[in-house]
Amino acid sequence: MSDLLRSLRNIRSLRAVAKNLDVEHLEEILEKVKTVLEEKREEVAQAAQQEAERLKSLAEVHNFLKEKGITPEDLISEQTAAPKAPRQKRPARPAKYQFTDENGNVKTWTGQGRTPSIIQRALDAGKSLSDFEI
Repeated sequence: MSDLLRSLRNIRSLRAVAKNLDVEHLEEILEKVKTVLEEKREEVAQAAQQEAERLKSLAEVHNFLKEKGITPEDLISEQTAAPKAPRQKRPARPAKYQFTDENGNVKTWTGQGRTPSIIQRALDAGKSLSDFEI
């Protein structure tokens, strides 16, 4: 809590501050505090009125739904009834190229992604990619 608020809420502190002020200054402060208080009361009343209007609208919607025979569960089920179909995985691409690695294992490559190092070295040496086709 700020020092000003503490002083305003404590009668002794107010008396100590008022001791050094003229009556005109105190009346001026009082009028300003009354103005702020009235503004705050209007703000609270307006918020209460808006809440009452919101509740009234909500009751009207509830009555409308009841007249039409619609329950809140129906509304919720309509939103969740048609979920998006899960994305289907695409089938694996068939291998286009075949090569033998350093260990003598026969491997395949679809032609997508990074070129296997064995094929890349052969391409750098002047071979053609068609030499590895299946």
